Amino acid sequence: MAKPIYVLNGPTLNMLGTREPEIYGTQTLSDIEKMTAERATSLGHSIDFRQSNSEGQLVDWILEARTNASGIVLNGAAYTHTSVAMMDAISASELPVVEVHISNIFKREDFRHHSYVSPVSLGVICGLGPIGYELAIEALAAHLKK
Repeated sequence: MAKPIYVLNGPTLNMLGTREPEIYGTQTLSDIEKMTAERATSLGHSIDFRQSNSEGQLVDWILEARTNASGIVLNGAAYTHTSVAMMDAISASELPVVEVHISNIFKREDFRHHSYVSPVSLGVICGLGPIGYELAIEALAAHLKK
């Protein structure tokens, strides 16, 4: 069987469904995991879905993915805008990465307009809500098919 697609989620995403529903909606991270897994399965892939509030843990998972995954969907949350370490790990992984944000980061505070992840990613999906995860899986599946 093909290696799974890692779906990695950063800080406070474990609070989805209750945290600022006017920005992030009412779906929980568990809901998003289920819909992402279903979409991956329909495309012949599996996922390994994880969440951490720790930057170091996310970096470790990105590096682990180098040998254990076929690609990464990454919602780095706040670390997207601050983490050179995540950027370096993505480069070192040599894997295709799709950056995802539930909210439109360009309609929010100025500091959210910069991403350390984008320059080392295949693409970025933001502002479309949880469906962005499904779209990221579709994009990775198409890329991996090439």
